[in-house]
Amino acid sequence: MTNQGHKSGYIIAITLVATLGGLLFGYDTAVISGAEKSVQAFLITSQGLSTLIHGLTISSALIGCIIGGALSGLFSSRLGRKKSLMVAALLFFISALGSGFPEFLFFEKGKATMGLLYMFNFYRIIGGIGVGMASAIGPMYIGEISPAGIRGRLVSFNQFAIIFGMLVVYFVNWGIANGQTNEWVNAIGWRWMFLSETIPAALFGILLFLVPESPRYLSLKHKDNEALRILEKINGATKAKEILLEIKSTIEHHSGKLFSYGKLVIVIGILLSVFQQFVGINVALYYAPRIFESMGAGKDASLMQTVVMGLVNVIFTVIAILTVDKYGRKPLLMIGSIGMAIGMFAISGLAYFEVIGISTLVFIIIYTASFMMSWGPICWVLIAEIFPNKIRGRAVAIAVVAQWAANYFISSTYPAMMEFSGAFTYGFYGVMSVLSLVFVWKMIPETKGKSLEEIEKIWKKA
Repeated sequence: MTNQGHKSGYIIAITLVATLGGLLFGYDTAVISGAEKSVQAFLITSQGLSTLIHGLTISSALIGCIIGGALSGLFSSRLGRKKSLMVAALLFFISALGSGFPEFLFFEKGKATMGLLYMFNFYRIIGGIGVGMASAIGPMYIGEISPAGIRGRLVSFNQFAIIFGMLVVYFVNWGIANGQTNEWVNAIGWRWMFLSETIPAALFGILLFLVPESPRYLSLKHKDNEALRILEKINGATKAKEILLEIKSTIEHHSGKLFSYGKLVIVIGILLSVFQQFVGINVALYYAPRIFESMGAGKDASLMQTVVMGLVNVIFTVIAILTVDKYGRKPLLMIGSIGMAIGMFAISGLAYFEVIGISTLVFIIIYTASFMMSWGPICWVLIAEIFPNKIRGRAVAIAVVAQWAANYFISSTYPAMMEFSGAFTYGFYGVMSVLSLVFVWKMIPETKGKSLEEIEKIWKKA
């Protein structure tokens, strides 16, 4: 990664700090997997509430994700990419404290009431706003600071951080619950699961003071000298001047209206986001321990199997990182869609015939591995790179809102769908995987090796 004048150490250091937002994204969304049954026992079952309320509570952070995604365009355009990520870090920290102790100031500790349920959901939504902002701005920031030849790998590191954050919290949740009684976990353990997030949130906020602002954002704000200085640190002096001229050309000779490049690029961004969620990945992530328990595993074993699944996710995300700039975005997405369809249709068939055993675990791993080497990282790579400079903040916000809205719909309807039919539920996700294959084949352009400004030329100009 030292060719073409790239300053590898500097780029990697910036990327690692930015990807802490991805780690918190994964940590915050997956922490619920270990705490979900305890939250159900403490706040839902104890008050005689329905499975629908359970599903809405477990996925309530996704409401915040939608809000955060919508706000990301405004924040990233007004405050800049760096300061917006700082806001996200603060929201993560507040959410971790509040979710662990929702009784703070207003309620009696340990006494479940509807008011306490609302407050728990409020803090989860606060964290969701942080996730929504980080999910949009993190990949955008990395994409804007990355040299074209390694951009796919660097943005894919954000997905690795998301999965690594999930893996870390799976270990944390397992470590907290391991050897403890259900009564202790339901009373205290779940609180420590949420509180553990304060550590990476604080670290993220502190380290963000050490990274630069995106040079493309600085150029948009006519701070060309600052932009050039950062580009020189990343690309070397000669290449930096070429890149700045290219950036300024795209900024100065375009109206910047959202649909001025045509509607196709916006539609592609939205459909990328929707398909990434409609294939059902977050059902496997949020409800993993419950799925494994339904296969006959005990509490500790189900959490450990979730850790195994997390390790598989990390390994196959690394495969995507190593191949995305070599083989391209489109081939990996298509291979992933095929693997996901095979996994989900097999799980659907097993559910129909009520077969519970190791075969279910195998096909869940096939499904998640296929997602992690394709749609997991590469969707974010494409969202970070396909939109032109002048509309990127707003267009990414639209795509991310669509993604979190789709995520919320899929995750919140899962318990009710499973009550109706497990075979139908997993079959639906299989059908979505097939449709995602057709979408990529027909609509996605290959962006491998192109600069952001070269990709901009694919779309219609005003």
